[in-house]
Amino acid sequence: MTPKPRTIAFVLFSYAPGEPAGYERAVGALAEGCRQLGINPLIITSGPGEPGDAGHTDMVRLSSLNLPRPILKPAILAALEDPEPVRAELHQLLTNHQVDVVVWVDALYGLGYLDAAPEGVPTILQIHKVRGDDYFDLAIAAATAVCPISPFMESEAREQGYDTSAWTIVPNALFAPALPAGREERERLRTQGPVRIVSRAEPYKGLAELLEALPAGWARPVELVLAAAGFEYWPGMQDEVFAAVRAAARKRPDVVTVLDALPWQEVQPFFAGTAATIIASYEPETFCNAAAEAMSTGAPVVGIGIGNLPHLVGDGGLMVSAEQGAKGIWPALAALLDAPGRYHETSRNAVLRTAFHSPTEVVRQLLAAADIALHH
Repeated sequence: MTPKPRTIAFVLFSYAPGEPAGYERAVGALAEGCRQLGINPLIITSGPGEPGDAGHTDMVRLSSLNLPRPILKPAILAALEDPEPVRAELHQLLTNHQVDVVVWVDALYGLGYLDAAPEGVPTILQIHKVRGDDYFDLAIAAATAVCPISPFMESEAREQGYDTSAWTIVPNALFAPALPAGREERERLRTQGPVRIVSRAEPYKGLAELLEALPAGWARPVELVLAAAGFEYWPGMQDEVFAAVRAAARKRPDVVTVLDALPWQEVQPFFAGTAATIIASYEPETFCNAAAEAMSTGAPVVGIGIGNLPHLVGDGGLMVSAEQGAKGIWPALAALLDAPGRYHETSRNAVLRTAFHSPTEVVRQLLAAADIALHH
């Protein structure tokens, strides 16, 4: 086993503390795990600088890569049309900070394809998305270890023809270990607690469709935290989602409340006060942080059974078919809440399924993957 590293660098093109997006959220939790283990995290991201950067001493912004906010993919490709200045600056930063391990958070968005690590420094390529392009192939070839974040990502890569036999699945981390509500509190939540949902504003999360499908007789509060991220698929995308969700919510003001974004560290405590959460995504989730966060508190997950969600949730919730969609979620949830024995068993299972997602445990898993790769 190699000695414990002093500094681990995490590289991704977009980062801001509290950003409601999977890549950023995953890096934030890994950085927390490093601190708890006595390892220095170094987060390298793009410029320009933002207000509050000075308060985050473990974050460095590249002067050679400046991206607007919200970021659109064409802007990324244009900024990297000549990648050499970015590669050179990244290499210099990693050298100056005497980094012991580099984690590329993605082939393109994590700049893994640039292969900018100093000689002899092991690198880990995380796979949050199977790209299937030149960036992906270059990053895989250059990495010491390749770590998909879920069984779904590993199977997607295998189906696209990649040899995944030497890859190691390492899940995203939670900010805190599982801290479930006690039995008495969980029973109170089952009978009286609200349904709480946390999501970024993306059309494929199915949130407006979910609210539109609310049964007329539904009386339990539904609290939806909706947040804007620092990137979009097309200009104005998030504004469209906010408008659609708020329009659907206005049809049921008696039960639906749309809430502002939460800091990362407040998501698990928020879920600790919910009877259950819903994941209504109608395109596959590659991991699903919100589901794991809810499960860690003992809150079951009801969702559409596609992507990684069935792998992650298992017997810690209920899945409906893609054909049933949002309309099938509410009856399934109602049936679970009305069955005390089944509900509490599902709640216990949810906690157990997230027991190994603490930030320190996941950092250890990443380092073990790199160590195994180095010695084979």
